[in-house]
Amino acid sequence: MNKKTSNANTTIKERAIKEAQVRREKYLADEKKQEKEVGGRKGLNPTRYGDWEKKGIASDF
Repeated sequence: MNKKTSNANTTIKERAIKEAQVRREKYLADEKKQEKEVGGRKGLNPTRYGDWEKKGIASDF
């Protein structure tokens, strides 16, 4: 790999990291704005992890 290609890859990586940081900050800011559920289910968010379990019965959706 020559020096020019190496520098190009580095700048692409740096740009990707910066873009990811911006997306993460936006996600965290949006998450703080959401209302918290009162009396909801405990544990991990079932819609995020792909299944719902209640009283030992799991259903995927």
